[in-house]
Amino acid sequence: MALTNTSERYGGVTKTFHWLTALLILTLLPLGWYANQLPYETDTELARKAWLFSLHKTLGVAAFFTAALRILWALSQTKPGLLNADKPLESRLAEVVHWLLYGALVIVPLSGWIGHAAASGFAPIWWPLGQNLPLVPKSVEIEHLASAVHWVSTKILIASLLLHIAGALKHHFVDNDATLRRMLPGTPGLGPLPRQDHPKSPLFGALGIWIAAMFVAAALAGGDKHDTAEAAVALEDVASDWQVEDGTIEITVTQFGNAVSGTFADWTAAITFDETITDGPLGDVTTTVSISSLTLGSVTDQAMGADFFDAANHPTAVFTAQIKPGQDGFIAEGTLTIKDTTMPLTLPFSLNIADDKAEMDGSLTLNRLDYNVGTNMQDESSLAFAVDVVVRLTATRAAAEPDS
Repeated sequence: MALTNTSERYGGVTKTFHWLTALLILTLLPLGWYANQLPYETDTELARKAWLFSLHKTLGVAAFFTAALRILWALSQTKPGLLNADKPLESRLAEVVHWLLYGALVIVPLSGWIGHAAASGFAPIWWPLGQNLPLVPKSVEIEHLASAVHWVSTKILIASLLLHIAGALKHHFVDNDATLRRMLPGTPGLGPLPRQDHPKSPLFGALGIWIAAMFVAAALAGGDKHDTAEAAVALEDVASDWQVEDGTIEITVTQFGNAVSGTFADWTAAITFDETITDGPLGDVTTTVSISSLTLGSVTDQAMGADFFDAANHPTAVFTAQIKPGQDGFIAEGTLTIKDTTMPLTLPFSLNIADDKAEMDGSLTLNRLDYNVGTNMQDESSLAFAVDVVVRLTATRAAAEPDS
């Protein structure tokens, strides 16, 4: 069997690419579906789900490179003529399906890979080249868009694959021609090929479907963003002697040995502070955090669940403390309440004040089990107990009210 194509037959390399691609697709589709259905309420369940997703992603990367090599090879080869070229409608539809398949073979794994690179945490790809992609930043918006493209393009892949299989079976059992047999090992006998016509309409038809699919994916991604914003509990403004102009509350967890960082988008701080006080507390602070405003990479939904923050029943966390001088700056000494569990907490921080503007930077490490967060996850190889917290803010001192 020749390795290269002719105008009538497929060569050995093309056949190998075809069946290797088929094997990968027929493995990846049920594997991804099954992994999605699995629960992840315990360490064992999460580890099994993550292992299957890592396998899915690793095979997906292999499928992407296989598809890329297959396309490059196809571009360098003669394309064998269609055995049904004398049936214009049927042959045009078959060409549309082929173009859809070629697009799906690239878009499905690439969109999944981009979504993985844009996300933080969960189910690494098993290879030594890292989890990131050039030009793909860590971004929830990019992750959602890539996930939507992956979902839509997977549906196109499934539909075109079923049509492709149905067409091959029709050729074999109804038309009784060699379309299927010439993709198998060997050299089946072929009669004279009908006159070949190669219009561009199938390519343009497939492009039209893909463009429509991308619009659908963009709409789905936008809907996910809207739903997330709607779910967040909005906090009311609070009176404060220091008005926070800008700031972040960031947490970092470690899942399967990988750091996953996220931030709370909505929080308030009521602050009193007088740096001229020489005896006793310098002020106090009450910070209220909207739990549902947290974005934590690919595990955001899991973090909101009943076993973790339980945002539906405990929508806020509250830190109340007195501000005191510390060994290397200042401390906020008080209590933190999460899920109706209150624990003593001391936050060391640095503070720079100039012209009634203060810049604060503090950090600490919590044990999530102290607050009954993720008590179903007792294995630190799945989810570490330690949670790093970093608080940064810029605040301006409110103007003093004039004496009456």
